[in-house]
Amino acid sequence: MPVDYHLHTKMCGHATGEIEEYLAAAQRQGLAEVGFSDHLPLYFLPPKKAIPGYAMLLDDIPTYIRAVRRLQEESWPVRIKLGVEADYVPGHESKLEELLNSQPFDYVIGSVHFIDGWSFDNQEEVDKYSEWDIWELYEKYFNLVQQAALSGFFDIMAHPDLIKKFNYSPSKRLTPLYEDTALVFKKAGVCVEVNTAGLRYPVREIYPSRDFLKIAFRHGLPVTLGSDAHHPEQVGAGFAQAIALIKEVGYEEITLFDQRTRISKKI
Repeated sequence: MPVDYHLHTKMCGHATGEIEEYLAAAQRQGLAEVGFSDHLPLYFLPPKKAIPGYAMLLDDIPTYIRAVRRLQEESWPVRIKLGVEADYVPGHESKLEELLNSQPFDYVIGSVHFIDGWSFDNQEEVDKYSEWDIWELYEKYFNLVQQAALSGFFDIMAHPDLIKKFNYSPSKRLTPLYEDTALVFKKAGVCVEVNTAGLRYPVREIYPSRDFLKIAFRHGLPVTLGSDAHHPEQVGAGFAQAIALIKEVGYEEITLFDQRTRISKKI
């Protein structure tokens, strides 16, 4: 039951390719189901401080939804779901809630890309890692991920250890952070995304790490799959490796969504 729930389109401002090209790629990959999940507008920034090319604008949301709905009405052999990826930034929950509740999403992916205004996964800002004690940075990041999960806004937590993207890692063992985060995810009732995009970046590793995923399995957390594709050729990329990892850890099922309702399917 291969599924790719993390596909972006050119409407997010930093992806390329037509939406139909993503579906054609999914069909070639033999995927049974895909979900589009463009970036929700950056609700936490004043309009004049918006980051160009980072996410949809407010006016883009209806266009995005119409595009996905149109494809759902066509005869594609791949099932299509309407999702969205939303950044979590503390202190702006009411704006996020308003945006999410006004749209008919099948699932909402939660992610953390900003720490105190720093876009830490942006190649152009990678030099700022040198300003941090890396262990303290990891603690800060995972605390934000935990807050995001507990906010109740999200069905799936995207690339839960994204902070490792540029291969900066502390000398201390990360097990305590993984354990705490898994327990919070359990309490929050969220699904863990196994995201293959890390294979394309300096860390050369799936998000989350094998150790993190083992802990997630031990705590009974559900998982789903995402390629984080920003180009059609990235659809389903690395899935053979991801599925092998999921099975190795012990999972026998993967999670799908329909109208914010979770559905378990055999892998």
